[in-house]
Amino acid sequence: MNFKAYIKLARLHRPVGIWLLLFPAWWGIALARPVLPPAFLLFLFACGAVLMRSAGCVYNDMIDKNFDRRVRRTASRPLAAGKVSTKEAFGVLSFLLVGGALILFSLPGSVILTGFVALALVLFYPWMKRLTYWPQLFLGITYNMGILMGWLSLEPQLTSVPFLFYGGAILWTLGYDTIYALQDREDDLFIGVKSSALAVSSAPKFFISSIYTMTLILWGLGGITAHLNGVYWSFLGMIALLLGWQVLSLKENMPSNCQKRFESNASIGLLLFLGIVFSRVID
Repeated sequence: MNFKAYIKLARLHRPVGIWLLLFPAWWGIALARPVLPPAFLLFLFACGAVLMRSAGCVYNDMIDKNFDRRVRRTASRPLAAGKVSTKEAFGVLSFLLVGGALILFSLPGSVILTGFVALALVLFYPWMKRLTYWPQLFLGITYNMGILMGWLSLEPQLTSVPFLFYGGAILWTLGYDTIYALQDREDDLFIGVKSSALAVSSAPKFFISSIYTMTLILWGLGGITAHLNGVYWSFLGMIALLLGWQVLSLKENMPSNCQKRFESNASIGLLLFLGIVFSRVID
């Protein structure tokens, strides 16, 4: 068994995707509690994020292996490079999904139902780049379902609060994944794959800055609706500065620059979580 290849297949060597999946779920948990969020629930969602992000990567690579072979950035992925067989990948995927199911079924019924909706979206996601120039928008809808699941793990019904943060997170993902997709524009054009980076190639900075502005507006409205205090607004100000830095320092034709700006979004997820928690505690 090639465990090193399995780790790469599950993208465990690149944990930023785990953080970007986890932090929205933690926001939902923190928003649902006027005090410190339950540590065990945070841990449970952390385990779920590791398993389900890894499962999503394996499934995505199974669907896209023929495309990945033709893209410089992804040609060395285990499935595309032939280091892992489709049968082996299916075994890894099954193991990850069973682990994720064990965690999901330990949560309230409303969370389980929302989890099945999220899983259905995950199954459709790899096909979006074949159908639309906006797979990044679909990713935002899919990747941030954790906000709703985190909220429902403590509250019986959804309110406008988690939906405002969810809407902001969808736009945030559209922005940061457009930055990520800038790395592959030439290859995507060559092989016929669609992305938001191609759709806005004439003015990517203007598009991303506009999307990030709307993100901050929704998170601001969410903070007002949730009655978060000045501590939250201090953290939101830091997030605004970091998002501004991403856009102003972005060099769209330099892949390493795009990758670093993309990875900095893990810090944004952490800052928003801390802003919500500290606002709840220091009240």
